[in-house]
Order: sequence, then structure tokens, then C-alpha cells
Amino acid sequence: MKILMVCLGNICRSPLAEGILKSKLPESFTVDSAGTIDMHEGKAPDHRSIKTARNYNIDISQQKSRHFTAEDFENYDLIYCMDRNNVEDVLSLAKTPEDRKKVHLILENQEVPDPYWSELPEFDRVYHLLDQACERIAADLKKQVKEPSRK
Repeated sequence: MKILMVCLGNICRSPLAEGILKSKLPESFTVDSAGTIDMHEGKAPDHRSIKTARNYNIDISQQKSRHFTAEDFENYDLIYCMDRNNVEDVLSLAKTPEDRKKVHLILENQEVPDPYWSELPEFDRVYHLLDQACERIAADLKKQVKEPSRK
């Protein structure tokens, strides 16, 4: 199973979400991240995201920002977006109903705020929101693997 985390620039929220979810899943799962804009392409995550992740023993320092493309629908089974604008941007590239079904808001009824213009405490708050979301996602994915759907 391949999961993609998406935010605006792929330097704050989605790298954290990628690192957190990877820490909760076996290596048989692939977790990656991307951004809906290419402004930071090839750059490491924001230093505040790296520091926040390190505080929880997660290393995201080797990740590199990349731009979300329509081809990602072919390469990933699930796509989790941080906010509704990300969802809209991703869905604008969907070609099929199957593509659209892959796209979800990471928090069921809440957006993950972008901490880019904030101080370090906001990054910690974002980390905890993502940790809760990733805990739920990991539990759901592990159940699916243990209990394949019956047809």
C-alpha cells in the first residue's frame, strides 16, 4: 500500500505527516509527501518541522520537497491532504472517479493549519494534530491488511 501526504509547499505539514505515519507502519507500506506548489522543489523540510520531528525521535531531515502531479494518482493508493485548498488543488488534476476516491482530508472535519508563518509552538501543535490523524490512519490500514475485504 502506498500513501501520499500533501500540503501546499511540502516543507512543513506533509513532511511531518510522512515521518509520523512511517513511524507507525511496517516497512511494507510506502509513505511519501508532495506539495501542490513547486516553490520549494528539491529543498529539505523547514528547519522548524525538522526540529519538531526530532523532539519525537522522528528524522525527516533527508526528505526533499516535490510537486504533486497527475501521475501521483497512478502511483499511490491513498492521498491525504492537510486542508481543503489542498484537496481542491489535488482533485483538479484527477482524471477518473477512481482518482477522486483516493483523496481525503487528513483530519475528518478539521484542517491542519499551515505553521509556516508561525513560531515553533505552532509546529508542535501541528505535530500533535498529525500524530492523532496518523494513529487513526495506521490503525485502519493495519486492519485492512490483516482483514482483506471479502467479495
